[in-house]
Amino acid sequence: MRKILLALAVAVLAAGPVAASEKTDVMAPVHQWVDGINKGDMKAATAACADQSSIIDDFPPHEWHGAGACSKWANDADADNKKNGITDESVTLSKPRHIDITADRAYVVVPATYSYKEKGPPVTEPGSIWTLALKKGEAGWRITGWAWTAP
Repeated sequence: MRKILLALAVAVLAAGPVAASEKTDVMAPVHQWVDGINKGDMKAATAACADQSSIIDDFPPHEWHGAGACSKWANDADADNKKNGITDESVTLSKPRHIDITADRAYVVVPATYSYKEKGPPVTEPGSIWTLALKKGEAGWRITGWAWTAP
């Protein structure tokens, strides 16, 4: 019986780093997206997305889906920012509330703070929630969908 318990304990401890590594892998495209946004590099940001994706956000037209959805979102975000005088965007992520992984699918919920300047003065929106779905393929994990909920 001790051998079985010892083997089980070793298996659980060995699985821990694998799970942590997998969670790190899942978060890589999430951070890639944010890093791209923060650097103004939309090509890098959109490379974190699967070609087929779905997005819900708080600016018109509020939803994008299908092939190239992330690029379409980026174009519309740029137009909306110009229309409203928004510059110097920055997204800061907090510790994820959920990183659930089942086979080649993942679900992530992460609190975020969105900061920017609107016609000059700085604006900070703490308390946003970013919920994402990801799929693992030949190129690794990619974002297949996300919804941004502003405070």
